[in-house]
Amino acid sequence: MLQIYYTDENNQLLSLDVENGVENVDLTGKWINLSNPTDKEIELVSRVTALPEDYIKAALDEEERARIEVEDGNLLTLFDIPVMEDDEGSDYYTYSTLPFAFISNQKTVVTVCLKENIITQNFIMNRVKSFATYKRTRFLLQLMYVSSTKFLQYLRQIDKTSTRIQAELNKSMKNKELIQLLDIEKSLVYFSTSLRGNSFVIDKIQRTEGVKFYEEDQDLWEDVGIENRQAIEMCNIYRDILTGTMDAFASVISNNLNIVMRTLTILTLLVAIPSMIAAFWGMNTGVPWEGKLYGFWIVVGISIAICLVLGLFMFKNRGRKR
Repeated sequence: MLQIYYTDENNQLLSLDVENGVENVDLTGKWINLSNPTDKEIELVSRVTALPEDYIKAALDEEERARIEVEDGNLLTLFDIPVMEDDEGSDYYTYSTLPFAFISNQKTVVTVCLKENIITQNFIMNRVKSFATYKRTRFLLQLMYVSSTKFLQYLRQIDKTSTRIQAELNKSMKNKELIQLLDIEKSLVYFSTSLRGNSFVIDKIQRTEGVKFYEEDQDLWEDVGIENRQAIEMCNIYRDILTGTMDAFASVISNNLNIVMRTLTILTLLVAIPSMIAAFWGMNTGVPWEGKLYGFWIVVGISIAICLVLGLFMFKNRGRKR
């Protein structure tokens, strides 16, 4: 999908009608937003903006690493943004990241992502203060700032979800809750990897030729770095807590399994004693009380007595070991 926006004299964000084509439109100071673009849209944007197609396609590879490049006056800033996914049939959200490309030259700005996302929606819905499409450096920093704050927001949601699942596991251990914890752990791994890559890009922005830094952008750049570092620290803390929790639950499950196996072993042994005694008395040879009715009850009584004594001893001894 292709959308074009621009900021007017009153600092209001307006959209440009693209149904009649964009070849004859003056794109100076405009913002072109591409969400999962087609090959035709990529070719069109590359032609009217003189931006390399490789730059536009960079964000369409989910495995693309965060980086910043400048070539022939064209700037590519690639960083990761957080994405919340609502899986069908699931009662909780999972989280991942997607590459997001900010591409600019002296004429215009192009943003590219595989999906429509909450980051660009914040700008489209006029939720970002002091935003102007023609202020390219500030626009880039604002995008990264909104992305960092979303990372923090999703991390807090992950923490709340993790706490709820742990409370449910304390009541009753089920595979469903354990799988949810594994999904959360996977989300934190994605976040941690993406945040470290974004940190590299944030640090490099100020040193990159082709990125014009104005005095009012300095504070925003520092804020972006602070938010990103805070997100990294929170992510590491939550990962450590979750790893410790998973290890603790694994130990509890293993301990419970050992208790069950020990109990089954004792019961198996106790059941084997009457069978063994019955086998001895069933031999085709002379045995005590042969042919006597009371002999049967004596043998049964002996079996029960041995089982009771051995059972009490083994269960008592098991309790001491625990």
